[in-house]
Amino acid sequence: MRIISGKARGTRLKSPGEDMPVRPTGDRVKEAMFSAIQFDIKGEVLDLFAGSGQLGLEALSRGATHCVFCDNNPESIMLVRENAKRAHLEADSELLLTDYKRYLKHTCNKKFDVIFIDPPYNKGLSDKALSYLSEGELLADSCIVVLECAADEKKPDEIGVLKLKKRYSYSGVSYIVYSRRSENE
Repeated sequence: MRIISGKARGTRLKSPGEDMPVRPTGDRVKEAMFSAIQFDIKGEVLDLFAGSGQLGLEALSRGATHCVFCDNNPESIMLVRENAKRAHLEADSELLLTDYKRYLKHTCNKKFDVIFIDPPYNKGLSDKALSYLSEGELLADSCIVVLECAADEKKPDEIGVLKLKKRYSYSGVSYIVYSRRSENE
């Protein structure tokens, strides 16, 4: 697992141990994902279900100014901290040990330009996170939301202020890019 591009390119990230309930995004899927959104990476990023932190760290390496890493597993937060340090991106990283629902509904007071949602597959967590985000309060005007899920999971084309922009599938994994609908749509 490594950072593919940007100022921290080539940095090897520590992988989660086999005892951790974390499934890191494969480098090929991550590379395809970032190729699809490369011109949208800027400003504030939220990495929900952060795991190892590799998606948020890749975004920081490619030009995002700040990333909030949110995970409810203390081991994941420790892993993100270590990986941010390895990549020399800790100054731009904010690590939160909290439940995603609590953060999205009660704690968060920011607007994000890019949001990554990469929860455990087939547990309904991505649907709940999308539902909270679809209200639009946490989305900057040009926000994109990137959701990783199992390829067989069905996701809506539109939900609240979010509309489907792109959907890609690789080796049993899909990533779906949503954009914020403009006022006149």
